[in-house]
Amino acid sequence: MLLIFPPVAKPCEPPAGIAKLAGALKAHHISCTILDANLEGLLYLAQRQKSSSDTWTRRAIKNLSANVEALRKADTYQSLDRYSRAVRDVQRILEVSAEERGALIGLADYHHHDLSPVRSKDLLTAADRPDQNPFYPYFKERFAGILGGPVSPQDGPSSLPGTSPGRTEKQEDPPPAGNEAKQFIGFSLNYLSQALCTFAMIGYVKKEYPGLRIVLGGGLVSSWMKRPGWKNPFEGLVDHLVAGPGEGPLLDLLGKEEIKRNDRAPDYEPLLINNYLSPGFILPYSGSSGCYWNNCSFCPETAEDNPYVPVPVPQAMAELRALVAKTKPVLVHLLDNSVSPALLRALAQEPLAVPWYGFARLDRDLLDIDLCRALKRSGCVMLKLGLESGDQGVLDRMRKGIDLAAASQVLKNLKLAGIATYVYLLFGTPAETIAEARKTLAFVVDHKDAITFLNLAIFNLPVCSAEAGEYETKQFYEGDLSLYTGFKHPQGWDRKQVRQFLDAEFKRHPAVAAILKNDPAIFTSNHAAFFVKPDRISVIDVSRTN
Repeated sequence: MLLIFPPVAKPCEPPAGIAKLAGALKAHHISCTILDANLEGLLYLAQRQKSSSDTWTRRAIKNLSANVEALRKADTYQSLDRYSRAVRDVQRILEVSAEERGALIGLADYHHHDLSPVRSKDLLTAADRPDQNPFYPYFKERFAGILGGPVSPQDGPSSLPGTSPGRTEKQEDPPPAGNEAKQFIGFSLNYLSQALCTFAMIGYVKKEYPGLRIVLGGGLVSSWMKRPGWKNPFEGLVDHLVAGPGEGPLLDLLGKEEIKRNDRAPDYEPLLINNYLSPGFILPYSGSSGCYWNNCSFCPETAEDNPYVPVPVPQAMAELRALVAKTKPVLVHLLDNSVSPALLRALAQEPLAVPWYGFARLDRDLLDIDLCRALKRSGCVMLKLGLESGDQGVLDRMRKGIDLAAASQVLKNLKLAGIATYVYLLFGTPAETIAEARKTLAFVVDHKDAITFLNLAIFNLPVCSAEAGEYETKQFYEGDLSLYTGFKHPQGWDRKQVRQFLDAEFKRHPAVAAILKNDPAIFTSNHAAFFVKPDRISVIDVSRTN
């Protein structure tokens, strides 16, 4: 089986979804090839750009190799300015690389002037015209190398910076040539920024390799399939759609009975040879699916009725230790919606000997300063915290289960322990007005020394949420696959007013502006841990490389 992670997503760490599937297949003695087409495709497009009429792009093209290598060196992360120049120069090349095809590509996003990822008819158009996709020359040759088939010499990449055709395949199982090389091809579609490219690749495979069966899964597909009144618009193009974890459905398709076993950890071995845009290998790991709190209003996890399924803590710790030993990462990224208190305590008691970060709830567990210090000693560099609001009434009406007084002490504890914080705020919820938003501003100002990074978001109403029926709704995105709907705010605090407040007042406060300047360009929280000041880093050196 061939498992593919399509463009475009941040190319800073390996895709956890296909690594998890590969681990399940390996545990059942099924060989597979995994392809990070996102990393390869982005680097390929950047290298293909040879000239430009503007000075900035010409300079960026000239310095491409140096900038790509800079993002792979720890020294670059000692200077936010140097890092930002490298990121924005690579971003600039990608932006101009697809202009003639009506697309705008970046290191973290993909837009098309005429096609929308939330309109199924546009996705079908992308599948019908794969040669119009900017990544077409890349994936045409890449599929030929894996599956067999003719390729025009002028279409093929001469070389890719940091990778080359065949690098992500398992070397012990080279894929056979011919259309029968792989019976199934699975695409992992997690973000809207991947959707149009995913369907272009699917359309190409369907035309050139009609005997292969297409399997489409991932977080975005799962959300689509849980929309109210879902009807599959992709029949005849996609053979199998998968909602939720894909291990069981894939094994069923392959005629294998799923075995309940404890050695089914993600398999990152085929991806270790990729040079991601980070100063060493970042290891992603999920200790659970769903959310253990699972009670917040408007939460997609709640709206989609996703169950909380944790990996037993002893198993999670054993898998993490084994993965760290195999991959020798510079950083572990815990992908859980919120790392459970049980797993946090296990990490505190059994250090991984490598820095790590992830989401945690502002729970009372972190009121224990000794636990915070133990987490620091275990390698915890940064915790991402979904505070959402600095007004207790708003938090209560959102059923966040957060007490502001406790949240205040948690932030202070983490500061004392030397753990950086990446705080997430949400503006424009139905319970909020400008008065409550100003309380959030006041809370941030009061805790400016304990907040290292900030993420500011404007509220979107999930189309499948139970609360959606309580408000007068209106079209948000024009498309049958949109996951959100617009709504009439009960207090008139609409998106335009929220944006005006954020731009004219919130972001302009000196304390907030100083925090926002810390945020790494484009990669944001994925690279933030590398910018934590030395006095915040534990005795484990986050800058060491493989």
